[in-house]
Amino acid sequence: MTAATSTDLQHSVPDTRKFCAGLGRAFAGALLFSLPMLMTMEMWWLGFTLEPWRISVMLLAMLPLLMGLSRFGGFRRTDRFRDDLADVLVSVLVAAVASTVILFLFSVITTDMPSRQVVGKIAMQMFPASIGAMLARSQMGDTSESDREESEPSYLGELFLMGAGALYLSLNVAPTEEMVLIAFKMSVWQEIGLLVLSLTLMHALVYSVGFRGGTARGGRSFIHVFGRFTCVGYVIVALVSLTVLWLFGRTGASSTEEVLSTVIVLSFPGAIGGAVARLVL
Repeated sequence: MTAATSTDLQHSVPDTRKFCAGLGRAFAGALLFSLPMLMTMEMWWLGFTLEPWRISVMLLAMLPLLMGLSRFGGFRRTDRFRDDLADVLVSVLVAAVASTVILFLFSVITTDMPSRQVVGKIAMQMFPASIGAMLARSQMGDTSESDREESEPSYLGELFLMGAGALYLSLNVAPTEEMVLIAFKMSVWQEIGLLVLSLTLMHALVYSVGFRGGTARGGRSFIHVFGRFTCVGYVIVALVSLTVLWLFGRTGASSTEEVLSTVIVLSFPGAIGGAVARLVL
């Protein structure tokens, strides 16, 4: 064995171990993020009651989302487009495998079940699971402060992260009947109060209370920060909530007022998710 060959082997072993560790974190992240939905009956129902085109739209929208998340908190450091694309494909594969195994062990999918139901149920779980797999490095890896500084997002990047965080928490509760029930029971003044509370928490968690990972004002006024970041971020959260409700088929038979009420209710956890996503990433 030549010296060059020996050196190559020495380099390949740590790289292989690093990849396997990242893959293991990806599986753990997929389970951590998707477990509430893996054990939610409404998500099982949506797997075989939702139109296939809605599920297809959801899976297609998942790909650019994962590409963006790969830049901020993928399960390994990436600097090139092809590396981000590889991470996306690995995350989707990990999500599919993890979802299939857990749903099978829960007897939610069985070998004698029609393939349409099996594929639908797995596909519904792949969205949250793939997000968890992609965020494994920021959640479970050994990220340093230098990593965080290098991945500091721009203004558009911050808005993207807010939307991603809102999407994650919205997916947890949007399939449940409780969202519609809460919206039905609330009065107009209660809805306004919930909207104000959502804005207040969204702003405070990121810009006011000083949590690690929060964003400093940098000498900017409260009005500037609240208007440019918090209010715009809440609009994104509301749009994410509306999109999720539409994908899950919860807007077709409802009036405009009912849809707006449900969006306000769903935007409450979405606003918290949007703020927490910035703190985590």
